[in-house]
Amino acid sequence: MGTTIPNAIGCPSSFHPSRRRSFSGSPLFTSALPSSSSRTPARRCWMACGSTSAAESRNLDGAKNVNEHPCLADNLGVVRDSIDDADVLIECRDVHKSFGDKHILRGVSFKIRHGEAVGIIGPSGTGKSTILKVMAGLLAPDKGDVFICGRKRHGLISDEEIPGLRIGLVFQSAALFDSLTVRENVGFLLYENSKMPENRILERVTETLAAVGLKGVEDRFPSELSGGMKKRVALARSIIFDDTKEMIEPEVLLYDEPTAGLDPIASTVVEDLIRSVHVRRNDALGIPGKIASYVVVTHQHSTIRRAVDRLLFLYEGRIVWEGMTQEFTRSTNPIVRQFASGSLDGPIRY
Repeated sequence: MGTTIPNAIGCPSSFHPSRRRSFSGSPLFTSALPSSSSRTPARRCWMACGSTSAAESRNLDGAKNVNEHPCLADNLGVVRDSIDDADVLIECRDVHKSFGDKHILRGVSFKIRHGEAVGIIGPSGTGKSTILKVMAGLLAPDKGDVFICGRKRHGLISDEEIPGLRIGLVFQSAALFDSLTVRENVGFLLYENSKMPENRILERVTETLAAVGLKGVEDRFPSELSGGMKKRVALARSIIFDDTKEMIEPEVLLYDEPTAGLDPIASTVVEDLIRSVHVRRNDALGIPGKIASYVVVTHQHSTIRRAVDRLLFLYEGRIVWEGMTQEFTRSTNPIVRQFASGSLDGPIRY
């Protein structure tokens, strides 16, 4: 199953004519998508990825600081000499990425395991958003490999079909379609790609909005929402699914600065929602979440404390520290210490 990026650029021109009457109250889009997207149906920014069968055994070749932080292996329940990678959903191995002569990623390696809540932190401009897009398949690495459930991805998400795992990306700006209502934004994927009857899609949209704490906003447009509400609508769009399928694939959600620009209270709401849709938790309606794992890029200390369990610290395109959240403020790494304290004294310069 291929995919394109309906929430990043504009409404795809392939929007089904049979569904257009459902959007009679909204102007249709004319924005063009990149040429690569024209080969596949328009979908929200998630795709099917590798098989959930056991991945081939690999070592922690990318965890450059495992020796510095031996408790990392213990906290993950792994043994350094013999690691079971059957629960690894996404692995980046020695990933490099440049734009022109600017080197953004310089050999990034890590693994995202089933059930994990991982934060990627670090100063601005160190490649955090770039590595999310590489994981999502929106950017191809210049060097290195990305494995989805043990299977190597070749190229971008539109270049191959690897069923078994969905990967969703929630953009920093929410990236809602301005000319669609909240109902139409959240239900976009189902209108475009499912065989669900329209009345059931409307029910799913209402249920999903309620799960993120939004009721009675279905007919509003994005311009009528606050920043925090837009973030929650984007979250609802990323977690809605076709419940008529016999098997619901597990999903990994990637969040790019989900609390950027929000006040402390709105940030807390979003942070709690990120936790609530996780597979181990219940959402606002008491329904178990269906998200297998998630990765959050953030600068916010509250998001680090409330929303994630394990941290990767990215600096100058490399992971310089990796550990559990409770270890963050106790690290002796001078880069991490400066970032955690907000001090002007240290190796990080602006």
